[in-house]
Amino acid sequence: MPAYLAIATFVTLIICVLLRVRQMKKLGIAAMKFGVIDKSDFILPPLMLLYFYILLAYAFGWPKVDSLWLENSLLAWLGVALCLFGLFMFIWGMVSFGQSFRVGIDQKQAGKLVQEKAFAFSRNPLYLGFLSIFFGVWAILPTWFFLLYLIGAFIVINRQINREQEALKKIYGDEYLQYMKKVRRFF
Repeated sequence: MPAYLAIATFVTLIICVLLRVRQMKKLGIAAMKFGVIDKSDFILPPLMLLYFYILLAYAFGWPKVDSLWLENSLLAWLGVALCLFGLFMFIWGMVSFGQSFRVGIDQKQAGKLVQEKAFAFSRNPLYLGFLSIFFGVWAILPTWFFLLYLIGAFIVINRQINREQEALKKIYGDEYLQYMKKVRRFF
């Protein structure tokens, strides 16, 4: 059951992003900026498809690349709680973004600097949500594969945050620097 909830979390994330990008397009805002600045970002979708397949493999008994270290229902349900918290943070962050929501860095039409709602708690609520979900999936399915993805996600997300911070410093200047002093990177 926990593995099914992890799958539902990822499917919900994808649907939320696609619906939000579509909504922004209707408002005349090109929100999909993924891979515009750094073309190497396009390696991420195939890696995420592999991750999603392995997650499906555990839920549905398909061929797997690894085996569970332990099966602990308490740890698995803690993982479900982390996935739900991550989904909540992601959706709250996306809603808090308003018309400033983008997938990737938009240096031409950035929108206003959002500092309220989820962004008053964390400068990166969507990434906090992602990391929580990756950690939750590892707790549900403790394998080397999911541990490597958790570590990889942390590295990739921190890289993206650093790139975004540099872009936001250029776009918003002192306003962003003051915001950085008030609100932590994650929580």
